[in-house]
Amino acid sequence: MEITREDALEYHARGRPGKLAIAITKPCAGQRDLSLAYTPGVAEAVREIQRDPEAAYRYTARGNLVAVVSNGTAVLGLGQTGALAAKPVMEGKALLFKAFADVDVFDLEIDATDPDEVVRIVRALAPTFGGINLEDIKAPDCFLIEERLRAILDIPVFHDDQHGTAIVTGAALLNALELADKAVHGVRTVISGAGASAIATAAFFVELGMPREHITLVDTTGVVYAGRTANMNPYKARFAVETRARTLAEALEGADVFVGLSVGGIVS
Repeated sequence: MEITREDALEYHARGRPGKLAIAITKPCAGQRDLSLAYTPGVAEAVREIQRDPEAAYRYTARGNLVAVVSNGTAVLGLGQTGALAAKPVMEGKALLFKAFADVDVFDLEIDATDPDEVVRIVRALAPTFGGINLEDIKAPDCFLIEERLRAILDIPVFHDDQHGTAIVTGAALLNALELADKAVHGVRTVISGAGASAIATAAFFVELGMPREHITLVDTTGVVYAGRTANMNPYKARFAVETRARTLAEALEGADVFVGLSVGGIVS
């Protein structure tokens, strides 16, 4: 299916711009409805939640409301676009949540690149939501942000670039191994990429039973090997392997599985 630039822009601009709107779930036809929705009736819901915070899930939309959060530092294949330019992607993810799971979303584009600032902002907004979906945040910042938010919040925190990719890729791996009649512990894997999705996928493969030493990551600097110092971080270091291979071509020699999680067209 061919989609042109004009098709995409017309789709986003058609009718009411963007892809989201807010729907009212309670009647508001007259004075009584409005008095229940707002003052004075709303005070009763406030008192119940003040008495028991869990009551928020009964009297507000919190339980079905997710924040899709990005700072625009790693947007799709476009790189660092900035927060505002990331908004169409976050609206798109909100569309998927609603269309396929009937989960409501507020997209939050945060104009901050410091992980501490992102954590502070999300933590302050967390009472609004039943869950946090982090999206398109560059590595290694995304790991730090997710780890800290999981530690301090009492609601689920999910980084889609990591775990969404890992889940789908893990399913593909298991199906491919079944078709090839191979065991997960006996295959060698090369992953092109060493960012959020690649590292999370590698970690999930280990959980599925693949030995860590059977996984080779390759990034823009080359193979992530033991002792490498250039362009490294603690998350890549967990998957540094003892190998003489230094390039993607060398790493692919004798490999059983290839996972492409970087740019296209690098394997002929």
